[in-house]
Amino acid sequence: MYRPPWREGLLIYGIGAKVQVVRWAVLGGGLAGVTLARFLHERGHEVQVFEREAGTGGLCRSRTESGFTFDSGGSHVIFSHDAEVLAFMHRVLGENREVRERKTKIFYKGRYVKYPFENGLSDLPKEDLFFCIYEFVKTLIATEKGELDPPANFRDWMYQTFGKGIAESYLVPYNEKIWKIPPEKMSCHWVEGRIPRPPVEDVIRSAIGIETEGYTHQAVFSYPRSGGIEALVHAIAEPVERFIATNSPVTSVTRKGDGFIVSANGRKVQADQVVSTIPLPALLPCLQDVPDEVTGACRGLRSTALLSVFIGIEGEVPPYSWVYVPSPEIGLFNRVSFPSNYSPSVAPPGHSSILAEITCTREDPLFSAPDGKMIEHVIEGLSKMGILEDPGRVVYSAVERSPYAYVVYDLDYQKNIGIVRKYCEEQGIHLVGRFSRFEYLNMDGVIRSAMDFIGGLG
Repeated sequence: MYRPPWREGLLIYGIGAKVQVVRWAVLGGGLAGVTLARFLHERGHEVQVFEREAGTGGLCRSRTESGFTFDSGGSHVIFSHDAEVLAFMHRVLGENREVRERKTKIFYKGRYVKYPFENGLSDLPKEDLFFCIYEFVKTLIATEKGELDPPANFRDWMYQTFGKGIAESYLVPYNEKIWKIPPEKMSCHWVEGRIPRPPVEDVIRSAIGIETEGYTHQAVFSYPRSGGIEALVHAIAEPVERFIATNSPVTSVTRKGDGFIVSANGRKVQADQVVSTIPLPALLPCLQDVPDEVTGACRGLRSTALLSVFIGIEGEVPPYSWVYVPSPEIGLFNRVSFPSNYSPSVAPPGHSSILAEITCTREDPLFSAPDGKMIEHVIEGLSKMGILEDPGRVVYSAVERSPYAYVVYDLDYQKNIGIVRKYCEEQGIHLVGRFSRFEYLNMDGVIRSAMDFIGGLG
């Protein structure tokens, strides 16, 4: 693409201010923002990224203290069924990469059941096994006879896809725990492709004890050898670091002719194009004269917040990658991961690490509960699971809070997101990434959204 030499670093002098002129302004320096900036830069575009925090990363930030490295936004690992995206992540990490086989369990009635649940049925108590396989077959027959109406919500979908047994034993309690909303109040439009329908033969094999694997695209995963998942963000951002302004929260985005003026931390940039990767509830206040209908629709978009509780211990942890915890009696956390099993460099020699994830709403008092109380609660739950029976082994603990964690697809989601996206499109503002598009995207999905956006430029 031709780039006039006079544009590079051009400053327009206005009254009391210098305005830098660039082709693209990118709002947000998380995974989506830095990936997009890199791709734009590689195409020869001038780009400026604005990030409100002191460093890049967003939900993919990591924290290193006392020799331990934890991922601040919950446990992240690198896998994908998208070969192009996976190759890109592997390429940018280079030698800073460990490879592991997934060893994941579900803690169910005091047992560690193979994950996914439908592939670990033989690990269940016999009565529970019968309940799950009988209801699965009964539902399958009803489906083939055309006796079931199309699912009206997420709860219906779980029952009609897996049967009452698997739904009530695992899927419903786990999903109630993570989403903080009854599944009957959630849409089911998003599950196809994210939660695979289990092959009938695999469910029957697992019930009689023949090994089967579900979610095969994540059966092998990677993780940065050092630096936590934030190392991936830094590797992607390396060619464009000089174009990223940190400690620069965007305060306004104003139309000016065919372009925009973006203001952030007292600095103004004139951009031909604006791409937002920041959460929609943070973007709309930066715009002028937003209609009440749009503001109301944005307010109606739901998401969860996340508390990540870090525990560093002396000695070893179980040989698992992560464990799902559907039972509320065990604790508030829905997942426990073991980062030291991903890489030996994220814990001191002779030590191991545990990361527990607790979802809630931003308004829930739980989100601002004292760190010590949350740490104590997690340690108590880990003891119930037989993971940490001696609290004296704990040598490090901390809590990180992420105000945006998971997009919640409630029954009004499609209506609300349609209104907000249409308005942003009319304003000429592009949306890329998880909370800018308000979609439940994993890391590979975020990178794919940036790739698709760049591909659409022609």
